[in-house]
Amino acid sequence: MRARFSLAAAVCASLALSACATKDPQSLAQNDPWEPGNRQVFAFDVQLDHAVATPVAKFYRSAVPELARDSIHNALTNLNAPVVFVNDSIQGDGGKATDTFGRFMVNSTVGLAGLIDVATKMGIPYHDNDFGITLGKAGAAEGSYLVLPFLGPKPPRDLVGEGVDIAFDPLTYMSWNDSTLYMIVRVGLGVLDSRAASIDAVESIERSSIDFYATTRSLYRQNRNAQINGDKAQNSDLPNF
Repeated sequence: MRARFSLAAAVCASLALSACATKDPQSLAQNDPWEPGNRQVFAFDVQLDHAVATPVAKFYRSAVPELARDSIHNALTNLNAPVVFVNDSIQGDGGKATDTFGRFMVNSTVGLAGLIDVATKMGIPYHDNDFGITLGKAGAAEGSYLVLPFLGPKPPRDLVGEGVDIAFDPLTYMSWNDSTLYMIVRVGLGVLDSRAASIDAVESIERSSIDFYATTRSLYRQNRNAQINGDKAQNSDLPNF
């Protein structure tokens, strides 16, 4: 479902933005030929965030105890472990693949289906990974910067990566009673968890930015480049705008 939505959004956005590609040298220098259209989509996403996502996230953070929020975060992270493991393996990083597999086994059993992050307490560190990073490490370029409705920044490399990651997730191929509802709840909780964790950082950046769009574009690229190059990403908890 997410893959179809991402593809449909990408096609619609690409068709719309191709009609308003700019020849502005500054935009082209930023590899952002669709900047006018991207800015319109970005403004829509920010308005939606202000009207819906931020109030809901603030309510969630105030109404749900921290222990419960941490448990939800841990469970969501554990569910994504197979995707991380496959990308670790493709990248040939045996150490990280071993850590990911170990974390998944420990947290899925002793950690009660991932609700408790026992692995970190045992000294098995967490790291994130995705196919967009795998493509970047293989030398694939980001492509023209693209912002999609609801999905935020999704340049071609990362859009393709997200689709492949969905294919890597074993639960994509499993079906049971209410499996569709489960996937909807999982995606919704993921967005809520991410947004609740980044409220203060986003508000601070938005207040201090002269050009919020340009700042977000820069931070997005810095974080992705840091992840690809193996450095520590800054502001990596920022949601997709």
